[in-house]
Amino acid sequence: MPTETTGGKFQRPMDASGSHDANRRYYDAFAAGYENHRGDNDPGGYHALLDELETDFVKRYARAGDILEVGCGTGLVLAKLASFAQSARGVDLSPGMLELARGRGLNVVEGSATSLPFPDASFDVTCSFKVLAHVPAIEEALAEMTRVTRPGGYVIAEFYNPYSLRGLVKKYGPAGTIAQGTREDAVFTRFDSPRRVASLTPPGTEFVDSRGIRIVTPAAAFMRPRALRWGLRFLERHLADSQLKRFGGFYVAAFRKLS
Repeated sequence: MPTETTGGKFQRPMDASGSHDANRRYYDAFAAGYENHRGDNDPGGYHALLDELETDFVKRYARAGDILEVGCGTGLVLAKLASFAQSARGVDLSPGMLELARGRGLNVVEGSATSLPFPDASFDVTCSFKVLAHVPAIEEALAEMTRVTRPGGYVIAEFYNPYSLRGLVKKYGPAGTIAQGTREDAVFTRFDSPRRVASLTPPGTEFVDSRGIRIVTPAAAFMRPRALRWGLRFLERHLADSQLKRFGGFYVAAFRKLS
């Protein structure tokens, strides 16, 4: 089982090196069509479910607190976090994504997960979803998230899980297209098992909780028919905190900062 997967089939200017410039180009290309099946374009659908499960997990630790989302993209999750937080800020590498987030009136800045543009101990919760899997220097990113989190606060980090239906589909299935002329294997992608995630616990923190997302849904397309959508939504919400969470395609871990 590889710990990380890189694409090599797409021609330049895209590449899967995981460098800041490579990831920025990828997400800028992704920005134009990013919300085609997200937000108001597909209420109750696959991506809406993921956003809800991620947001609800953060709410356990950050109600009325100051939140930072690392890799906020167009702000779909950040807008939900802002609905219950005292303050919600976002940071992202992609100007294209940030333009859409600012259009939502969100407080966002351009920056890197491995060098966050904030002072020490600025937030009660620092979270990241679907972003750390594209960062080669994962320990550096987690250390930065810990640095900007206050003592007693929480770092909430989402990883791609190889021991899942989604992991199998990504490993053996064909690469999809995320924008015209841009394939999803044009970005560096790593997969970290729940055991590996535990070993990545940032220094000065303790692992306190986890949640599994997309446990029984083989692919996003399975949630398009209304007949399947609500059954899968029920199962995913019911199983997210069960013993089966270790098989979620997206494995979310919470770490508490000790001091």
